[in-house]
Amino acid sequence: QVQLVESGGGSVQPGGSLRLSCAASGSIFSINVMGWYRQAPGKQRELVATITSGGSTNYADSVKGRFTISRDNSKNTVYLQMNSLKPEDTAIYYCNADGRLRTIGAYYPGPTFTSWGQGTQVTVSS
Repeated sequence: QVQLVESGGGSVQPGGSLRLSCAASGSIFSINVMGWYRQAPGKQRELVATITSGGSTNYADSVKGRFTISRDNSKNTVYLQMNSLKPEDTAIYYCNADGRLRTIGAYYPGPTFTSWGQGTQVTVSS
């Protein structure tokens, strides 16, 4: 019931920048946490950054100081500004959202949900 649409991936040179966007749509009552994960070929998926509905952020040590996660609650959209990109940042980046579904005509929220985007490729090379 909840879909995530990502955009902004691409190829850049080391030191360059990219901005990823992810918009959630569907029967959403609330989204508690949105985040970005990444997976390089042959490696496990790892957390990059998360942001709560209140704006609290969490970053992987490898991206602190270079990446910034932000959120537009009115649009159910999360962004990842990636600066000073390194070849090690090359991976497929996945958007994630966790929240509660909307129950039509009800005061209380519906069941919890978790949703993932399709993934967008980020390649950093010279």
